[in-house]
Amino acid sequence: MTVLVGYVPSPEGEAALRAAIGEARRRGEKLLVVNTTRGDALVDSRFAQEPDLTRVREDLAALGIDFDVRQVLGARDAAEEIIDLAERVGASLVVIGLRRRSAVGKLIMGSAAQHILLGADCPVLAVKAEG
Repeated sequence: MTVLVGYVPSPEGEAALRAAIGEARRRGEKLLVVNTTRGDALVDSRFAQEPDLTRVREDLAALGIDFDVRQVLGARDAAEEIIDLAERVGASLVVIGLRRRSAVGKLIMGSAAQHILLGADCPVLAVKAEG
């Protein structure tokens, strides 16, 4: 089986990655790191650049983790991509990072985390960044 982590280059993404590494080790499973964007914005801070992904690959290799890194550029939102990919790979767990948002922000923009929590067929571990 596989532990899937939704990764973004942010403190929340790093917290999710750390938690996912721990879960993959504890379970003896492969780690799938996923970074995705719709590609509909000129600048998307959640879309990892190559230096970010290179660092993630090097860190995971140094830790001896069995892993794969996928970057998805598609027409769907990140939550849908993660839910569908988790189902396709038979993920035993999805790990996501949470960030603090106001109630109005959630109402207007929606919540990818909430969509994943409610839509995934497997357990979801949601973590916050330290501090």
